[in-house]
Amino acid sequence: MKRMKKIDGGITAAKGYRAAGIHAGIKGPKADMALIVSDAPAAAAGVFTSNKIKGAVVKLCMERIIGGVAQAIIVNSGNANACTGEQGMKDAVRMGQLVADLLHIQEDKVFVSSTGTIGVPMPMGKIERGINLAVEALSETGGDAAAKAIMTTDTKDKQVAFEREIGGVTVRIGGMAKGAGMIEPNMATMLSFITTDAAVKQTALQSCLSAAVEQSFNKISVDGDQSCNDTVLILANGMAGNKPLDESHPDWPLFVDMVNEITLTLARKIVEDGEGATKFVMVSVVGAASPKDARKAVRSVANSLLVKTSWFGEDPNWGRVIDAVGYSGAEVVENQVDIMYDDVSAVKNGQVAAATALSELENVLKKRSFSITINLNIGKYSDWIYTCDCSKEYVQINSEYMT
Repeated sequence: MKRMKKIDGGITAAKGYRAAGIHAGIKGPKADMALIVSDAPAAAAGVFTSNKIKGAVVKLCMERIIGGVAQAIIVNSGNANACTGEQGMKDAVRMGQLVADLLHIQEDKVFVSSTGTIGVPMPMGKIERGINLAVEALSETGGDAAAKAIMTTDTKDKQVAFEREIGGVTVRIGGMAKGAGMIEPNMATMLSFITTDAAVKQTALQSCLSAAVEQSFNKISVDGDQSCNDTVLILANGMAGNKPLDESHPDWPLFVDMVNEITLTLARKIVEDGEGATKFVMVSVVGAASPKDARKAVRSVANSLLVKTSWFGEDPNWGRVIDAVGYSGAEVVENQVDIMYDDVSAVKNGQVAAATALSELENVLKKRSFSITINLNIGKYSDWIYTCDCSKEYVQINSEYMT
């Protein structure tokens, strides 16, 4: 079974993990706290927001990830615990302490994550009650409940799991994520947690996760805004019984492939569920003079409000696309630019593709999912990004305080 197989279970698909999702009353009537626990201490790796404004929980996780070992992750939605000063850090530490005490594990092996409104003090009475409820609710089948409990403006939970044979034994990996708005590469207002029962050396696990994030969560954009709480954590508890994996193991590429598939699948789910999104779009730039130019051009298009609103209106206004390429800062020669909507040519040599009927382009824009490929025809470098349109509903969602 060297081929990867999709399985059920999400964050609890791998051996030795339990999870829970409960309602603590932080926001409305929905579940708003999740807990993930490994039965044994696990090798841990993490990637965090590059925003210079960071939530207290991110700061705490960044300190604890240095140790490279984790056993539990407590998560709340509805409050970001960001820009909350010294009290915010005390509250983050208290969350970890309570989990550690209830589970009888070491405090520094508990990671804390929060998502929601910035600048509001944590409702610690509700949080503490919720942690007690979450510990009581822990279950080997609790992955689904946990995935639902971390949602904010998400309309659907985001989870996936796979298994395959590595080193002669069956290895499982599962993950969950949340995110729908404030989504921009490096990273987004998103949380993602991944668990595996593979035995993996910690330094190799960190390298693997960092690379996986670069080709997944760092290639998505909903609205061009970056959060201060973005966190991706992976735990590997070794309960599959394989020989510890690292770059020297012959099956290392198989494990890397599993992590890449988990992160890319979750990243795509985030964009597909973008706030108010009606279109899922893959934008690619090829033929750029440098990797930096390809990156500039592709993100300029993906984050242009003029482009994104035209997608919502199903208007194949390629003029907005080529304009965004032109101001991106990338090297561009106007009469060398070609643009394709799926396999339909819109622009050839910087001008309208005369042989293409407008109706062909309009038919592409009517689809729920399509691609735009921009060929600069200057060099050999390329980049891509998953993004979506900007709708009236997005404006409505984000015009309401404390959504």
